[in-house]
Amino acid sequence: MAWLNKYHPELVEIDAMIQSRFDAGHEVGELAKGLFGTYVDVSTFNDEGSIDIPMMLKKTKNELTNNTPVICEAAFSIDGLYCAVDLLKYDGEGWSIYEVKSSTCKDEVDEVYIIDIAFQRYVLEKAGIKVNRTYLVNINNQYVYDGEIDISQFFAITDITSEVNAELTNVEPNIKRAKEILECKDMPSLDIGERCCSPYECSYWNYCTSNLPQPNVFSMYHMAFKGKIDLYHRGLVSYEDLANSDTRLTTTQLRQIKYQLNDLGTYIEKENIKEFLDTLSYPLYFLDFETMQPVIPQFNGTRPYQQIPFQYSLHYIEKENGPLLHKEFLGVSGEDPRRAIAEALIKDIPKDVCITAYNKAFECTRIKELAATFPDLASHLLNIESHIIDLLVPFQKGYYYNKAMGGSFSIKSVLPAIFPDDPALNYHNLEEVQNGNDAMTIFPKIKDMPAEQQEITRHNLLKYCELDTFAMVKVWQELVTVTSSK
Repeated sequence: MAWLNKYHPELVEIDAMIQSRFDAGHEVGELAKGLFGTYVDVSTFNDEGSIDIPMMLKKTKNELTNNTPVICEAAFSIDGLYCAVDLLKYDGEGWSIYEVKSSTCKDEVDEVYIIDIAFQRYVLEKAGIKVNRTYLVNINNQYVYDGEIDISQFFAITDITSEVNAELTNVEPNIKRAKEILECKDMPSLDIGERCCSPYECSYWNYCTSNLPQPNVFSMYHMAFKGKIDLYHRGLVSYEDLANSDTRLTTTQLRQIKYQLNDLGTYIEKENIKEFLDTLSYPLYFLDFETMQPVIPQFNGTRPYQQIPFQYSLHYIEKENGPLLHKEFLGVSGEDPRRAIAEALIKDIPKDVCITAYNKAFECTRIKELAATFPDLASHLLNIESHIIDLLVPFQKGYYYNKAMGGSFSIKSVLPAIFPDDPALNYHNLEEVQNGNDAMTIFPKIKDMPAEQQEITRHNLLKYCELDTFAMVKVWQELVTVTSSK
Protein backbone atom coordinates (compact mmCIF):
# COMPACT_ATOMS: atom_id res chain seq x y z
CA MET A 1 0.00 0.00 0.00
CA ALA A 2 2.83 2.43 0.86
CA TRP A 3 4.48 1.84 -2.53
CA LEU A 4 1.21 2.44 -4.37
CA ASN A 5 0.58 5.58 -2.30
CA LYS A 6 3.93 6.95 -3.45
CA TYR A 7 3.99 5.90 -7.10
CA HIS A 8 0.34 5.39 -8.10
CA PRO A 9 -1.94 7.36 -5.75
CA GLU A 10 -4.43 7.75 -8.61
CA LEU A 11 -5.37 4.08 -8.18
CA VAL A 12 -6.76 4.51 -4.68
CA GLU A 13 -10.52 4.02 -4.26
CA ILE A 14 -12.22 6.09 -1.57
CA ASP A 15 -15.92 5.27 -1.26
CA ALA A 16 -18.51 7.03 0.89
CA MET A 17 -17.92 4.72 3.85
CA ILE A 18 -14.14 5.26 3.85
CA GLN A 19 -14.62 9.00 3.46
CA SER A 20 -17.02 9.03 6.40
CA ARG A 21 -14.32 7.36 8.52
CA PHE A 22 -11.85 10.03 7.46
CA ASP A 23 -14.39 12.72 8.35
CA ALA A 24 -15.04 11.10 11.73
CA GLY A 25 -11.31 11.02 12.44
CA HIS A 26 -11.03 14.70 11.62
CA GLU A 27 -13.99 15.60 13.87
CA VAL A 28 -12.58 13.63 16.79
CA GLY A 29 -9.09 15.03 16.26
CA GLU A 30 -10.39 18.59 16.36
CA LEU A 31 -12.34 17.95 19.55
CA ALA A 32 -9.38 16.26 21.26
CA LYS A 33 -7.20 19.33 20.85
CA GLY A 34 -8.97 20.89 23.83
CA LEU A 35 -8.36 17.94 26.17
CA PHE A 36 -5.81 19.80 28.26
CA GLY A 37 -7.06 23.36 27.94
CA THR A 38 -5.11 25.97 26.01
CA TYR A 39 -3.08 24.66 23.09
CA VAL A 40 -1.18 25.77 20.01
CA ASP A 41 -2.02 24.07 16.71
CA VAL A 42 0.87 24.19 14.24
CA SER A 43 -1.13 22.72 11.34
CA THR A 44 -0.33 24.71 8.20
CA PHE A 45 -1.54 24.38 4.63
CA ASN A 46 -0.23 25.92 1.42
CA ASP A 47 -2.26 27.68 -1.27
CA GLU A 48 -3.06 24.33 -2.91
CA GLY A 49 -4.54 23.00 0.32
CA SER A 50 -1.68 20.55 0.95
CA ILE A 51 0.12 20.25 4.28
CA ASP A 52 3.01 22.71 4.49
CA ILE A 53 5.52 20.49 6.24
CA PRO A 54 8.48 22.94 6.30
CA MET A 55 6.32 25.58 7.98
CA MET A 56 4.95 23.05 10.48
CA LEU A 57 8.49 21.97 11.36
CA LYS A 58 9.49 25.59 11.90
CA LYS A 59 6.45 26.34 14.08
CA THR A 60 6.99 23.18 16.11
CA LYS A 61 10.60 24.13 16.82
CA ASN A 62 9.48 27.54 18.08
CA GLU A 63 6.84 26.06 20.39
CA LEU A 64 9.29 23.49 21.76
CA THR A 65 11.76 26.26 22.54
CA ASN A 66 9.02 28.12 24.42
CA ASN A 67 7.99 24.94 26.30
CA THR A 68 4.42 25.46 25.10
CA PRO A 69 2.30 23.19 27.35
CA VAL A 70 0.29 21.54 24.56
CA ILE A 71 1.25 21.45 20.88
CA CYS A 72 -1.19 19.96 18.38
CA GLU A 73 0.13 18.32 15.21
CA ALA A 74 3.73 18.86 16.37
CA ALA A 75 5.88 17.96 13.34
CA PHE A 76 9.30 16.31 13.32
CA SER A 77 11.63 15.27 10.52
CA ILE A 78 15.04 13.61 10.77
CA ASP A 79 17.04 11.26 8.55
CA GLY A 80 14.20 11.04 6.05
CA LEU A 81 11.64 10.17 8.72
CA TYR A 82 8.61 12.33 9.40
CA CYS A 83 5.73 12.27 11.86
CA ALA A 84 3.14 14.65 13.29
CA VAL A 85 1.97 14.08 16.87
CA ASP A 86 -1.73 14.65 17.56
CA LEU A 87 -1.09 16.07 21.04
CA LEU A 88 2.35 16.72 22.51
CA LYS A 89 2.10 17.69 26.18
CA TYR A 90 4.93 19.17 28.27
CA ASP A 91 5.06 17.95 31.85
CA GLY A 92 7.98 20.01 33.19
CA GLU A 93 10.64 17.35 32.68
CA GLY A 94 9.85 16.11 29.21
CA TRP A 95 7.05 15.44 26.78
CA SER A 96 4.19 12.98 26.49
CA ILE A 97 2.72 11.76 23.21
CA TYR A 98 -1.07 11.48 22.92
CA GLU A 99 -2.28 9.67 19.80
CA VAL A 100 -5.96 10.30 19.07
CA LYS A 101 -8.10 7.66 17.36
CA SER A 102 -11.76 7.83 16.37
CA SER A 103 -12.28 4.20 17.40
CA THR A 104 -13.95 3.29 20.68
CA CYS A 105 -11.87 1.94 23.55
CA LYS A 106 -11.33 -1.80 23.94
CA ASP A 107 -9.96 -4.07 26.64
CA GLU A 108 -6.83 -4.62 24.55
CA VAL A 109 -5.00 -1.97 22.55
CA ASP A 110 -4.75 -2.76 18.84
CA GLU A 111 -1.23 -3.66 17.80
CA VAL A 112 -1.33 -1.24 14.87
CA TYR A 113 -1.75 1.67 17.31
CA ILE A 114 1.27 0.56 19.34
CA ILE A 115 3.37 0.30 16.17
CA ASP A 116 2.23 3.78 15.10
CA ILE A 117 3.04 5.43 18.42
CA ALA A 118 6.36 3.58 18.76
CA PHE A 119 7.43 5.07 15.43
CA GLN A 120 6.49 8.54 16.67
CA ARG A 121 8.46 8.08 19.88
CA TYR A 122 11.45 6.81 17.89
CA VAL A 123 11.43 9.87 15.60
CA LEU A 124 11.04 12.33 18.47
CA GLU A 125 13.84 10.81 20.51
CA LYS A 126 16.09 10.69 17.43
CA ALA A 127 15.36 14.41 17.04
CA GLY A 128 16.50 15.03 20.62
CA ILE A 129 13.12 15.24 22.31
CA LYS A 130 12.80 13.66 25.73
CA VAL A 131 9.64 11.55 25.69
CA ASN A 132 8.44 10.46 29.12
CA ARG A 133 5.19 8.67 28.38
CA THR A 134 2.92 7.67 25.53
CA TYR A 135 -0.88 7.56 25.58
CA LEU A 136 -3.69 6.37 23.36
CA VAL A 137 -6.80 8.54 23.25
CA ASN A 138 -9.96 6.67 22.21
CA ILE A 139 -13.66 7.37 22.39
CA ASN A 140 -15.49 6.23 25.51
CA ASN A 141 -18.36 4.19 24.05
CA GLN A 142 -20.27 4.45 27.34
CA TYR A 143 -20.43 8.23 27.14
CA VAL A 144 -23.96 9.65 26.97
CA TYR A 145 -24.57 13.15 25.66
CA ASP A 146 -26.59 15.39 28.01
CA GLY A 147 -26.72 18.65 26.09
CA GLU A 148 -23.05 19.61 26.18
CA ILE A 149 -19.95 17.61 25.26
CA ASP A 150 -17.74 16.90 28.27
CA ILE A 151 -14.50 15.99 26.51
CA SER A 152 -12.94 14.68 29.71
CA GLN A 153 -15.68 12.01 29.75
CA PHE A 154 -16.04 11.62 25.99
CA PHE A 155 -12.44 10.46 25.63
CA ALA A 156 -10.76 7.49 27.30
CA ILE A 157 -7.00 7.91 27.81
CA THR A 158 -4.86 4.78 28.13
CA ASP A 159 -1.21 4.81 29.20
CA ILE A 160 0.56 2.45 26.80
CA THR A 161 4.12 3.47 27.64
CA SER A 162 5.26 -0.06 28.48
CA GLU A 163 3.73 -1.53 25.31
CA VAL A 164 5.31 1.17 23.17
CA ASN A 165 8.71 0.75 24.83
CA ALA A 166 8.58 -2.98 24.12
CA GLU A 167 7.82 -2.24 20.45
CA LEU A 168 10.74 0.20 20.03
CA THR A 169 13.17 -2.59 19.14
CA ASN A 170 11.09 -3.35 16.04
CA VAL A 171 11.02 0.21 14.73
CA GLU A 172 14.41 0.28 13.00
CA PRO A 173 13.90 -3.06 11.18
CA ASN A 174 10.44 -1.84 10.08
CA ILE A 175 11.92 1.41 8.80
CA LYS A 176 14.67 -0.44 6.93
CA ARG A 177 12.11 -2.69 5.24
CA ALA A 178 9.83 0.24 4.39
CA LYS A 179 12.71 2.20 2.84
CA GLU A 180 13.71 -0.78 0.71
CA ILE A 181 10.16 -1.02 -0.61
CA LEU A 182 9.70 2.70 -1.23
CA GLU A 183 13.08 3.11 -2.97
CA CYS A 184 12.25 0.33 -5.42
CA LYS A 185 11.08 1.72 -8.76
CA ASP A 186 9.31 -1.50 -9.67
CA MET A 187 6.24 -2.63 -7.79
CA PRO A 188 7.20 -5.11 -5.06
CA SER A 189 6.16 -8.70 -5.74
CA LEU A 190 3.82 -9.14 -2.81
CA ASP A 191 0.77 -11.36 -3.00
CA ILE A 192 -2.55 -10.50 -1.40
CA GLY A 193 -3.10 -11.79 2.12
CA GLU A 194 -4.90 -11.22 5.41
CA ARG A 195 -3.13 -7.87 5.81
CA CYS A 196 -5.25 -6.57 2.90
CA CYS A 197 -8.27 -6.56 5.20
CA SER A 198 -6.72 -6.23 8.64
CA PRO A 199 -6.49 -4.01 10.57
CA TYR A 200 -8.07 -1.93 7.78
CA GLU A 201 -9.52 -2.76 4.39
CA CYS A 202 -6.99 -1.66 1.78
CA SER A 203 -8.18 0.98 -0.69
CA TYR A 204 -6.16 -0.68 -3.46
CA TRP A 205 -7.94 -4.04 -3.18
CA ASN A 206 -9.72 -3.78 -6.54
CA TYR A 207 -6.48 -2.88 -8.29
CA CYS A 208 -4.50 -5.72 -6.72
CA THR A 209 -7.18 -8.29 -7.59
CA SER A 210 -8.00 -6.98 -11.07
CA ASN A 211 -6.07 -9.84 -12.71
CA LEU A 212 -8.14 -12.53 -11.00
CA PRO A 213 -10.96 -14.33 -12.83
CA GLN A 214 -14.38 -12.87 -12.13
CA PRO A 215 -16.13 -14.01 -10.05
CA ASN A 216 -13.57 -15.71 -7.81
CA VAL A 217 -13.08 -17.14 -4.33
CA PHE A 218 -13.42 -13.65 -2.85
CA SER A 219 -16.98 -13.50 -4.20
CA MET A 220 -18.10 -16.50 -2.15
CA TYR A 221 -21.15 -16.03 0.05
CA HIS A 222 -20.91 -16.23 3.82
CA MET A 223 -17.21 -17.13 3.99
CA ALA A 224 -14.77 -15.37 6.32
CA PHE A 225 -11.99 -13.41 4.63
CA LYS A 226 -9.39 -15.65 6.27
CA GLY A 227 -11.07 -18.70 4.77
CA LYS A 228 -11.03 -17.10 1.33
CA ILE A 229 -7.36 -16.20 1.67
CA ASP A 230 -6.53 -19.76 2.74
CA LEU A 231 -8.27 -21.15 -0.35
CA TYR A 232 -6.56 -18.57 -2.55
CA HIS A 233 -3.11 -19.57 -1.29
CA ARG A 234 -4.00 -23.21 -1.97
CA GLY A 235 -4.50 -22.23 -5.61
CA LEU A 236 -8.30 -22.38 -5.43
CA VAL A 237 -9.07 -19.06 -7.08
CA SER A 238 -11.70 -19.48 -9.78
CA TYR A 239 -15.09 -21.12 -9.41
CA GLU A 240 -13.76 -23.93 -11.62
CA ASP A 241 -10.94 -24.47 -9.11
CA LEU A 242 -13.43 -24.68 -6.27
CA ALA A 243 -15.80 -26.96 -8.17
CA ASN A 244 -13.00 -29.42 -8.92
CA SER A 245 -11.64 -29.47 -5.37
CA ASP A 246 -12.63 -31.43 -2.29
CA THR A 247 -13.16 -28.23 -0.31
CA ARG A 248 -16.13 -28.43 2.04
CA LEU A 249 -18.66 -25.80 1.05
CA THR A 250 -22.21 -25.10 2.16
CA THR A 251 -25.21 -25.94 0.00
CA THR A 252 -25.66 -22.25 -0.77
CA GLN A 253 -22.01 -21.86 -1.78
CA LEU A 254 -22.15 -24.96 -3.98
CA ARG A 255 -25.27 -23.62 -5.68
CA GLN A 256 -23.54 -20.28 -6.20
CA ILE A 257 -20.70 -22.03 -8.05
CA LYS A 258 -22.96 -24.41 -9.99
CA TYR A 259 -25.24 -21.66 -11.30
CA GLN A 260 -22.31 -19.44 -12.20
CA LEU A 261 -20.60 -22.15 -14.25
CA ASN A 262 -23.73 -23.43 -15.95
CA ASP A 263 -26.59 -21.71 -17.75
CA LEU A 264 -29.26 -23.01 -15.39
CA GLY A 265 -31.57 -20.00 -15.18
CA THR A 266 -33.18 -19.43 -11.80
CA TYR A 267 -33.25 -21.93 -8.95
CA ILE A 268 -36.65 -21.92 -7.26
CA GLU A 269 -38.04 -23.91 -4.34
CA LYS A 270 -41.74 -23.19 -4.85
CA GLU A 271 -43.07 -24.93 -1.78
CA ASN A 272 -40.66 -23.20 0.58
CA ILE A 273 -41.35 -19.82 -1.02
CA LYS A 274 -45.09 -20.43 -0.78
CA GLU A 275 -44.73 -21.39 2.87
CA PHE A 276 -42.93 -18.11 3.47
CA LEU A 277 -45.54 -16.09 1.56
CA ASP A 278 -48.27 -17.69 3.64
CA THR A 279 -46.84 -15.91 6.69
CA LEU A 280 -47.72 -12.57 5.06
CA SER A 281 -51.18 -11.03 5.12
CA TYR A 282 -53.08 -7.90 4.12
CA PRO A 283 -52.82 -5.07 4.80
CA LEU A 284 -49.17 -5.56 3.87
CA TYR A 285 -46.50 -2.95 4.61
CA PHE A 286 -42.92 -2.59 3.32
CA LEU A 287 -40.64 -0.58 5.62
CA ASP A 288 -37.08 0.73 5.28
CA PHE A 289 -35.08 3.11 7.51
CA GLU A 290 -32.13 5.36 6.80
CA THR A 291 -29.87 6.26 9.70
CA MET A 292 -26.85 8.34 10.58
CA GLN A 293 -24.10 7.60 13.11
CA PRO A 294 -22.62 10.81 14.53
CA VAL A 295 -19.22 10.03 16.01
CA ILE A 296 -19.72 12.98 18.36
CA PRO A 297 -23.25 12.72 19.82
CA GLN A 298 -25.57 15.59 18.96
CA PHE A 299 -28.78 14.66 20.74
CA ASN A 300 -29.63 14.11 24.40
CA GLY A 301 -29.33 10.54 25.58
CA THR A 302 -27.28 9.33 22.60
CA ARG A 303 -23.84 7.71 22.52
CA PRO A 304 -20.92 7.94 20.07
CA TYR A 305 -21.70 6.19 16.79
CA GLN A 306 -25.29 5.45 17.83
CA GLN A 307 -27.59 4.72 14.91
CA ILE A 308 -30.07 7.59 14.63
CA PRO A 309 -33.01 6.93 12.26
CA PHE A 310 -33.87 10.07 10.33
CA GLN A 311 -35.94 8.73 7.42
CA TYR A 312 -38.24 5.95 6.36
CA SER A 313 -40.14 4.88 3.29
CA LEU A 314 -43.35 2.88 3.58
CA HIS A 315 -45.13 1.20 0.69
CA TYR A 316 -48.32 -0.66 1.51
CA ILE A 317 -51.23 -2.56 -0.02
CA GLU A 318 -54.43 -2.59 2.03
CA LYS A 319 -56.11 -5.59 0.42
CA GLU A 320 -55.52 -8.23 -2.23
CA ASN A 321 -55.41 -6.65 -5.70
CA GLY A 322 -55.50 -3.23 -4.03
CA PRO A 323 -53.42 -0.28 -5.28
CA LEU A 324 -49.84 0.24 -4.11
CA LEU A 325 -49.75 3.24 -1.76
CA HIS A 326 -46.80 5.13 -0.30
CA LYS A 327 -45.95 7.21 2.76
CA GLU A 328 -42.63 8.62 3.86
CA PHE A 329 -40.83 10.59 6.53
CA LEU A 330 -37.65 12.68 6.41
CA GLY A 331 -36.42 14.58 9.44
CA VAL A 332 -34.97 18.07 9.56
CA SER A 333 -31.19 18.11 9.27
CA GLY A 334 -29.60 19.45 12.45
CA GLU A 335 -32.57 18.54 14.65
CA ASP A 336 -33.10 15.37 16.69
CA PRO A 337 -35.38 13.30 14.40
CA ARG A 338 -36.18 10.48 16.81
CA ARG A 339 -39.40 11.73 18.40
CA ALA A 340 -40.78 12.89 15.07
CA ILE A 341 -39.96 9.63 13.29
CA ALA A 342 -41.44 7.57 16.13
CA GLU A 343 -44.68 9.58 16.05
CA ALA A 344 -44.84 9.31 12.26
CA LEU A 345 -44.39 5.54 12.43
CA ILE A 346 -47.28 4.97 14.80
CA LYS A 347 -49.42 7.32 12.73
CA ASP A 348 -48.61 5.58 9.44
CA ILE A 349 -48.60 1.95 10.61
CA PRO A 350 -51.64 0.63 12.51
CA LYS A 351 -51.27 -1.99 15.21
CA ASP A 352 -51.40 -5.69 14.36
CA VAL A 353 -50.67 -5.37 10.64
CA CYS A 354 -48.15 -7.39 8.66
CA ILE A 355 -44.92 -5.53 7.92
CA THR A 356 -41.91 -6.63 5.90
CA ALA A 357 -38.36 -5.36 6.06
CA TYR A 358 -35.28 -6.57 4.23
CA ASN A 359 -32.81 -7.84 6.84
CA LYS A 360 -35.31 -6.99 9.56
CA ALA A 361 -32.82 -7.04 12.45
CA PHE A 362 -31.82 -3.48 11.56
CA GLU A 363 -35.34 -2.04 11.52
CA CYS A 364 -36.37 -4.04 14.59
CA THR A 365 -33.40 -2.80 16.60
CA ARG A 366 -34.04 0.83 15.67
CA ILE A 367 -37.72 0.53 16.64
CA LYS A 368 -36.87 -1.06 19.99
CA GLU A 369 -34.40 1.76 20.64
CA LEU A 370 -37.12 4.32 19.88
CA ALA A 371 -39.49 2.50 22.22
CA ALA A 372 -36.91 2.60 25.02
CA THR A 373 -36.35 6.32 24.44
CA PHE A 374 -40.06 7.24 24.32
CA PRO A 375 -41.99 5.07 26.81
CA ASP A 376 -45.28 6.81 25.99
CA LEU A 377 -45.00 5.49 22.41
CA ALA A 378 -43.51 2.12 23.34
CA SER A 379 -46.67 0.01 23.20
CA HIS A 380 -47.46 0.87 19.59
CA LEU A 381 -43.82 0.82 18.49
CA LEU A 382 -43.20 -2.61 19.98
CA ASN A 383 -46.39 -3.88 18.37
CA ILE A 384 -45.01 -2.76 15.01
CA GLU A 385 -41.66 -4.41 15.76
CA SER A 386 -43.27 -7.71 16.72
CA HIS A 387 -45.13 -7.92 13.39
CA ILE A 388 -42.12 -7.43 11.11
CA ILE A 389 -41.29 -10.35 8.80
CA ASP A 390 -37.95 -10.58 7.02
CA LEU A 391 -38.19 -10.51 3.22
CA LEU A 392 -34.55 -11.57 3.10
CA VAL A 393 -35.40 -15.10 4.32
CA PRO A 394 -36.35 -16.77 0.99
CA PHE A 395 -33.08 -15.59 -0.55
CA GLN A 396 -30.83 -16.16 2.43
CA LYS A 397 -32.17 -19.71 2.79
CA GLY A 398 -31.59 -20.39 -0.88
CA TYR A 399 -35.19 -20.74 -2.03
CA TYR A 400 -34.56 -18.39 -4.96
CA TYR A 401 -31.24 -17.91 -6.73
CA ASN A 402 -29.73 -16.99 -10.05
CA LYS A 403 -26.13 -16.33 -10.96
CA ALA A 404 -26.64 -12.58 -11.43
CA MET A 405 -26.93 -12.30 -7.64
CA GLY A 406 -23.25 -13.17 -7.45
CA GLY A 407 -23.66 -14.90 -4.12
CA SER A 408 -25.06 -11.79 -2.45
CA PHE A 409 -28.60 -11.58 -1.11
CA SER A 410 -28.70 -7.86 -0.36
CA ILE A 411 -31.57 -5.96 -1.96
CA LYS A 412 -28.97 -4.13 -4.10
CA SER A 413 -27.95 -7.50 -5.59
CA VAL A 414 -31.30 -9.27 -5.73
CA LEU A 415 -33.21 -6.47 -7.45
CA PRO A 416 -31.02 -6.11 -10.59
CA ALA A 417 -30.66 -9.90 -10.78
CA ILE A 418 -34.43 -10.26 -11.08
CA PHE A 419 -35.07 -7.08 -13.10
CA PRO A 420 -31.85 -6.43 -15.04
CA ASP A 421 -33.35 -4.25 -17.75
CA ASP A 422 -35.63 -1.89 -15.83
CA PRO A 423 -34.02 1.58 -15.55
CA ALA A 424 -36.61 2.60 -12.96
CA LEU A 425 -35.15 -0.03 -10.63
CA ASN A 426 -31.50 0.92 -11.17
CA TYR A 427 -29.97 2.67 -8.16
CA HIS A 428 -27.22 4.08 -10.38
CA ASN A 429 -29.83 6.20 -12.16
CA LEU A 430 -30.58 8.09 -8.95
CA GLU A 431 -29.16 11.56 -8.38
CA GLU A 432 -26.73 12.22 -5.50
CA VAL A 433 -27.92 9.38 -3.23
CA GLN A 434 -27.41 5.83 -4.50
CA ASN A 435 -26.82 3.83 -1.32
CA GLY A 436 -27.22 3.95 2.44
CA ASN A 437 -23.72 5.30 2.99
CA ASP A 438 -24.52 8.24 0.72
CA ALA A 439 -27.70 8.92 2.69
CA MET A 440 -25.90 8.66 6.03
CA THR A 441 -23.20 11.07 4.90
CA ILE A 442 -25.38 13.61 3.11
CA PHE A 443 -28.29 14.08 5.53
CA PRO A 444 -26.31 15.81 8.33
CA LYS A 445 -24.83 18.22 5.78
CA ILE A 446 -28.17 19.49 4.50
CA LYS A 447 -28.45 22.09 7.27
CA ASP A 448 -25.34 23.84 5.92
CA MET A 449 -26.50 23.93 2.29
CA PRO A 450 -28.15 26.89 0.52
CA ALA A 451 -31.96 26.69 0.67
CA GLU A 452 -32.35 25.68 -2.98
CA GLN A 453 -29.80 22.87 -2.64
CA GLN A 454 -31.47 21.69 0.57
CA GLU A 455 -34.71 21.06 -1.33
CA ILE A 456 -32.88 19.20 -4.10
CA THR A 457 -30.98 16.99 -1.67
CA ARG A 458 -34.08 16.24 0.40
CA HIS A 459 -35.86 15.23 -2.80
CA ASN A 460 -32.96 12.94 -3.73
CA LEU A 461 -33.00 11.32 -0.28
CA LEU A 462 -36.73 10.69 -0.55
CA LYS A 463 -36.40 9.14 -4.01
CA TYR A 464 -33.60 6.85 -2.83
CA CYS A 465 -35.45 5.55 0.21
CA GLU A 466 -38.65 5.18 -1.83
CA LEU A 467 -36.78 2.95 -4.28
CA ASP A 468 -35.65 0.75 -1.38
CA THR A 469 -39.21 -0.13 -0.41
CA PHE A 470 -40.44 -0.23 -4.00
CA ALA A 471 -37.65 -2.75 -4.62
CA MET A 472 -39.06 -4.84 -1.77
CA VAL A 473 -42.50 -4.70 -3.37
CA LYS A 474 -41.10 -5.85 -6.72
CA VAL A 475 -39.18 -8.68 -5.07
CA TRP A 476 -42.29 -9.80 -3.18
CA GLN A 477 -44.31 -9.69 -6.42
CA GLU A 478 -41.69 -11.89 -8.09
CA LEU A 479 -42.00 -14.46 -5.31
CA VAL A 480 -45.78 -14.44 -5.73
CA THR A 481 -45.42 -14.85 -9.50
CA VAL A 482 -43.03 -17.82 -9.39
CA THR A 483 -45.22 -19.69 -6.92
CA SER A 484 -48.34 -19.03 -9.00
CA SER A 485 -46.90 -20.27 -12.29
CA LYS A 486 -47.34 -23.87 -13.39
